[in-house]
Amino acid sequence: MSPILTPDVFEFVSGSPTQTSRIGERLGRLIRAGDVISLAGALGAGKTCFAQGVGRGWGALDELTSPTFTLVRELTRSQDDAVLYHVDLYRIESENEALLLGISDVFDGRAACMVEWPERARSLIPAACLWVGLMWLDDTRRRLTFSATGARHLRLLSELKQSAFGINE
Repeated sequence: MSPILTPDVFEFVSGSPTQTSRIGERLGRLIRAGDVISLAGALGAGKTCFAQGVGRGWGALDELTSPTFTLVRELTRSQDDAVLYHVDLYRIESENEALLLGISDVFDGRAACMVEWPERARSLIPAACLWVGLMWLDDTRRRLTFSATGARHLRLLSELKQSAFGINE
C-alpha cells in the first residue's frame, strides 16, 4: 500500500517571535528520524526563529543558529545519539549545485531534517514532508501555514495541532 500523499493544511497567526519559537518547540518535541520539515518564506519571515524553537524542543545540545554560511549543520542530543540536520539552501544557485553537494544524503531516513529555503531545491525534497510557510505580516506577527503530505507527516501535523492548539481530529 502506498503512503497517503493528500495534503492537510493548517494556518496560524503568531503574535510574537516568542510565540513563533514556542510553536517550533512543540513541533521539535514530536519529530523523529525520517521526518522532513521544510521552512519556506522570505528573508525576515521567522524561519530561523521557528527553527530555533524546533531545535530546543527536539533537545539539541547546541543552540541552533542560522547556518547560512554552513550549508548543513548536524545537531545531536544527549539522551540518545539522534541527529537533526539543519540545512540552509539560501546560498545555493541551483538544484544541481545542491545535488552535487550531497543534500539528498540527509533525507536517508536515519535523521530528522529541517530545511530552510527548500524551494531552491524543490525536486530534492521528499514528497512526504511537513512544509511550513512563514509570511511576514508586521513587525511582530507572522502567518504560519503548515502543509503535510505522507502518512507520517499527516500524523505529525495532527499531533502538533493537538499539542499546540488543543485541536483533536
